[in-house]
Amino acid sequence: MSAVVRDEEVRLRPMSEADLAAVVAVERAGYTHPWSPGIFSDSLRAGHLCWLAESDDRVVGHGVMMVAAGEAHILNVCVHPERQGRGIGRRILTHLLHLARRRDADMALLEVRPSNTAAIALFDSMGFNEIGRRPDYYPGHNGREDALMMARTLIESEARLYGWAE
Repeated sequence: MSAVVRDEEVRLRPMSEADLAAVVAVERAGYTHPWSPGIFSDSLRAGHLCWLAESDDRVVGHGVMMVAAGEAHILNVCVHPERQGRGIGRRILTHLLHLARRRDADMALLEVRPSNTAAIALFDSMGFNEIGRRPDYYPGHNGREDALMMARTLIESEARLYGWAE
């Protein structure tokens, strides 16, 4: 059994255009095929919920989600590799799910690379279940990689469980 180091100094706040250089640096450190600055900028302009995690005034992670028609689609969650295993990804995801519920979403959806076992373990632990597969969804080093499609319901009682009640 491995211990998880908790980082109590992390705070979450909305992302802005001024944060994009730092967000992209985390994205590039965390992923072999990162989002471009333009994708983040487009997400901000589109009104997606874009949040970042900071520690010691340094961006250490981020999450992007869109909510429409009762569904939340989690588009991106990334934590800098040096800060992984400290609960930051769970904190970002919990916050996004809270925001989705406040916007009357009943379902949360996401895609994840089958090779990203740490992310899959996080999503499993937070109640996501595999609902399908998108063939050749992600670019890879040697061709393309499928995406696992995962989903979970968002229910009213979770507000009390996670302290979301207002």
